Amino acid sequence: MTRLELPFTLDRWDATSTEDGPGEETAAMAVVALAKTYRGDELTATATGHALTTRGPLGAAYVAQERITGTLLGRTGSFVLEHGASMGEGVETESHAAVVAGSGTGELAGIAGTGLMEHELLTLDVELPEG
Repeated sequence: MTRLELPFTLDRWDATSTEDGPGEETAAMAVVALAKTYRGDELTATATGHALTTRGPLGAAYVAQERITGTLLGRTGSFVLEHGASMGEGVETESHAAVVAGSGTGELAGIAGTGLMEHELLTLDVELPEG
């Protein structure tokens, strides 16, 4: 397993509310279209995907999937990454990221990994099949 630190820029985060005017005590929910650019020594790629978000007066959460297409460690292809986080008043922040099993294509077929998505940085422990 190889630990990678993969910087990115968020190019698009277009949120559309899934409700008509939630009340003050109701958590607001949205569907988001997203796009990113990964630029670094280990990953040069673009990503597009979708997220679901919830934001209330005392907490927030999201879950997302994005298809990352480009070159990782010299191998070209794509894979889907699922990630999310939840946070709130009086609770510890939880976050996760994982390569969706079986989603690798091209030279990235068979990729596996888990990690964390943070502000403009994906930390990923990744395994690539021999090839």
